[in-house]
Amino acid sequence: MNDDDRLGPLVVNLFQGVLYRESAEPMWQALLDLQARVRDYCSVIGLELILDEAEGYAYLRQRAPSQGTPEVPRLVQRRALSFPVSLILVLLRKKLAEFDALSADTRLVVSRDDIVDQMRLFLPDTANEARLLDRMDTHLGKVVELGFLRRLRGQDGQYEVRRVLKAFVDAQWLDDFAQRMDSYASHAAAATSEDKE
Repeated sequence: MNDDDRLGPLVVNLFQGVLYRESAEPMWQALLDLQARVRDYCSVIGLELILDEAEGYAYLRQRAPSQGTPEVPRLVQRRALSFPVSLILVLLRKKLAEFDALSADTRLVVSRDDIVDQMRLFLPDTANEARLLDRMDTHLGKVVELGFLRRLRGQDGQYEVRRVLKAFVDAQWLDDFAQRMDSYASHAAAATSEDKE
């Protein structure tokens, strides 16, 4: 198969989402071979290739507009995340950083129960445990859909944290989230003090 025959399927695969070395070895090798062509092709439509060979993932993202060039319409859509989904991402990112610091292994596996226990600290108390778990399953499903968690086959309630999370939940994202949390806390404190008056 020549390079032209490999380029089309490779770019389409990247348009569909994150490409992982572990799950698509032939496509990954094609990406390494055709990296410059993929970058050139995607730059025409305002996208840039993000390739992390060490972590084994690649994806496309909208290129930031540069001065003096017309802005290309957005091809990759942005998604607003709910507070619980954002919180799960922050907690998983923190867990991944701790795991990387303490372990030589590259695969972090977490359980649904661990995630739920961590989330309880940030959610209002509820007497309806079944409803809380249903909501958590919905939020975890969204995180799986976004590609940051992968359900493990044959291991109910076990998830692998995908390493691409590090690229999306970076220091800037965490700082923005912390500022929003401070704002929410200030608002809640003000509302509580008004209720007491």
